[in-house]
Amino acid sequence: MKVTDKIYWENRYAEHQTGWDLGQCSPPLQAYIDQLENKELSILIPGCGRAYEAGYLLANGFTQVTLIDIAENLVAQLQQQFKHTPVKILKADFFSLEGQFDLILEQTFFCAIRPEQRKTYVNKVAELLKPHGKLVGLLFDKQFETDGPPFGGSVAEYEELFREQFRLRKLEKAYNSIKPRQNAEVFINFIKK
Repeated sequence: MKVTDKIYWENRYAEHQTGWDLGQCSPPLQAYIDQLENKELSILIPGCGRAYEAGYLLANGFTQVTLIDIAENLVAQLQQQFKHTPVKILKADFFSLEGQFDLILEQTFFCAIRPEQRKTYVNKVAELLKPHGKLVGLLFDKQFETDGPPFGGSVAEYEELFREQFRLRKLEKAYNSIKPRQNAEVFINFIKK
């Protein structure tokens, strides 16, 4: 399985095996969004899932939100959900995406890709961000007992992985994670060098 395996992700949704789905905007991301003043930021949410963060952004006046996912049925549902809004929805492989964004929001996409793909992820995020653009979101600070997804990691690993292309403004335990993820998530705010 790899993140670009469309059938795998289609099956996860069809079988309701969506343990990553919080049913709401992630509280740490909500708190971050709440302090953003520029409603015209171009924002990308990769592996967007049910796009609760996009709904929250939209409800708070953001006008340039792009979602990308490879699960065809999910994308069709999102296209209906956001039909009369400025939200742009792409059914595509993140690693083939082109464009430039001010902000990329990370919420359970990174943990869905195999660890050997992580350097490619870092390079792609750097490529997609405008100069001084930001990667903001949550990463797991734990190891999982089973072969994922999700795949875990550590603060030390993330520092090593991102520091060449990003200024690590914030990489610390999330204080406001949902209860099942308390003490298992780190909040990141990385600025492209």
